[in-house]
Amino acid sequence: MIGRHISLRASDGHNLRAYEAKPDTQPRGGIVLVQEIFGVTAHIRGVCDGYASRGYHVVAPALFDRISPGLELGYSKDDAATGRALRARISWEQVFADVGAAQMQLGASGKTAVLGYCWGGTVAWRSATQLDNVAGAVCYYATQVEPHVTEQPRCPVLMHFGERDPIATLDHAQKIRAAHSVASVQIHTYPASHGFNCDEIENFHPPSAELALQRSLAFLASVIG
Repeated sequence: MIGRHISLRASDGHNLRAYEAKPDTQPRGGIVLVQEIFGVTAHIRGVCDGYASRGYHVVAPALFDRISPGLELGYSKDDAATGRALRARISWEQVFADVGAAQMQLGASGKTAVLGYCWGGTVAWRSATQLDNVAGAVCYYATQVEPHVTEQPRCPVLMHFGERDPIATLDHAQKIRAAHSVASVQIHTYPASHGFNCDEIENFHPPSAELALQRSLAFLASVIG
């Protein structure tokens, strides 16, 4: 398995960094792995490496490069506020262009899914509803998803929510359930709070993270190989 920093060029001419992890064998498929509001951090790079070790070609585009190239934030409240402010300055058209650039990098690796956490969870959701050539989407505790719950996905979607999450709430999950069939959108909830997959924060909940991972791997196997 090889992990490295690379450069991508989006359709609007923007150049951005990304982290790429590839398996040693022919990939099972490709994953665009989308960051939280903290950037393509060491944690996100580790998640990429984990999926690559399971046979997937993974690219994590640095969405903050639109505003502050190379930025990686910590997990403090101040850093979270900085991340939210940066996110608000990046348009959906720009986000989709950066996801598209990552898809291009994955082009020779088979079908492609989009998988994201926090802000990236909503990016994954909207990639499923707005973009072509997305075979599946996995959304972990998607923040800012409420305005987009009635959008219709073009591919299967798997969503993970924490039952004690004050940001990506169970109310959001219920609104998505009400708007979509179980066949198109699978939703699972866990006895955890926001960010339960991140092992660098207090909210990390190992049992929930492991169960969500196993469900995500089964889903990815079904949609991209």
